[in-house]
Amino acid sequence: MSTAPSSSSVSAPPFRVLGIVGTGAMGRGIAQIAAQAGLTVHLHDQREGAVAEARDFIGGMWNRAVHKQRLSDAEAERYAARLKEATTLSALAECDIVIEAIVETLDAKQSLFCELESLLSEETILATNTSSLSVTAIASACQRPERVIGFHFFNPVPLMKIAEVIPGLRTDPDVVARVEALGQSMGHFTARTTDTPGFLVNHAGRAYGTEALKVLGECVTDPVTIDRILVDQGGFRMGPFSLLDLTGLDVSHAVMESIYHQYYEEPRFRPSPLTRQRLTAGLLGRKSGAGFYRYIDGKPEVADEPPLPRVAPCPVWIGPDQPEARQALVDLVQAAGWPLESGDTPSLEALCLVAPLGEDATATVLRLGLPAERCVAVDLLAGLEGRRSLMTTPATLPEVRAAAMALLGDDGTPVSALEDSNGFVLQRVVACIVNVGSDIAQQGVATPDTIDRAVELGLGYPRGPLAMGDHYGSRLILTILDNLLAATGDPRYRASPWLRRRATLGLALTTP
Repeated sequence: MSTAPSSSSVSAPPFRVLGIVGTGAMGRGIAQIAAQAGLTVHLHDQREGAVAEARDFIGGMWNRAVHKQRLSDAEAERYAARLKEATTLSALAECDIVIEAIVETLDAKQSLFCELESLLSEETILATNTSSLSVTAIASACQRPERVIGFHFFNPVPLMKIAEVIPGLRTDPDVVARVEALGQSMGHFTARTTDTPGFLVNHAGRAYGTEALKVLGECVTDPVTIDRILVDQGGFRMGPFSLLDLTGLDVSHAVMESIYHQYYEEPRFRPSPLTRQRLTAGLLGRKSGAGFYRYIDGKPEVADEPPLPRVAPCPVWIGPDQPEARQALVDLVQAAGWPLESGDTPSLEALCLVAPLGEDATATVLRLGLPAERCVAVDLLAGLEGRRSLMTTPATLPEVRAAAMALLGDDGTPVSALEDSNGFVLQRVVACIVNVGSDIAQQGVATPDTIDRAVELGLGYPRGPLAMGDHYGSRLILTILDNLLAATGDPRYRASPWLRRRATLGLALTTP
């Protein structure tokens, strides 16, 4: 769990002096919050002038806070006085804990920790801020692996109020408790996680981008539309392609490949060939001026959505799937003033609306025995309160598609039209997020509550993956995954046992 340990569980006193090796963005951020938490911080960097730059940067952040009256002059001066330069590694000898934030390679981190062991007290804890390397592997080079632990922060550290605490297989439990307490004293939520590829947050984040890329690779729609659906309909803070552009494909693609291979080609984490091609082309995102979007002065170029068609009302027939959600379509038709047919089968003039879960429109109309040329599928997973998504069969008439768009947008709500797809956009992405989160719980990587809280803080999702499944309905999520698996045969969509058991028993996905 991620609650503060009791005083009896921690045998050693709280940390007083912290060392940081590596004063880049992560090292600076950790130093800032540590000094604010009352620790003396010794900064070391092998590059000449790097520590001075870091102290100036951090001081600038505090001066800005003073200017905005979030901090007093006296507090800023007190914090600044806690930052010390360690010109050599041996100058870290008085530290209770040293956190490395150096280059992300195993050899470099092992070499540093071996050198630190020869210089520091046997009681000093060695923490790695690694985001992807095995803590156990880093510790394996040390004489005392029991004092090595993962302490992974997120950038920007002062704003991202989460730190993963990752014990290696030989880390002493007392070390874990003390580091958890340290993270909490810095004002961060500490997510205790096992030493597995991607730990918790990066592991849980695999589904969002990879499934969006899978949708794009099937030519279901374009990056802008996928982003709009997941922001407006799904409530995500940023669309997956905006996020990939912000992070940079040179970073994101490497993480996708790393976690995929570390899990021995687990299909749920399979990357897309699209990102390898774009990486080769230098389309990295904002940093290169072009990615999935083009950027002018750092802002993406996004074309306005075309106006919705204006058509005369026609009769509307609504399919029998999802009877509870179906009422939202009935209400929409009645509010728009279009005639609603109530028979078991549609008339020859009717616009037929169906609401599949994980199926494509073609399979749905064939299953229901409906005329494909007059059918349009509507995504009801999130209701009809936000952006609405529809998809057509290859046989759907253009005038029928136009009528559906006009009807769904009659009240001014934006509408996104997709090519036929198993599971639209929102259904697929949400189901994969919930499924990966469920499997993280099944593997015991972290407790259910920790999984949800860590994902909310670390990834900015509207809900954690387990809470997200409960919000939409775990049975619906299971149906989407089962239908995706049946239609595609792709094992990336096989449901986690954690999800299947709880959905079929009617239990919350957060049930331990």
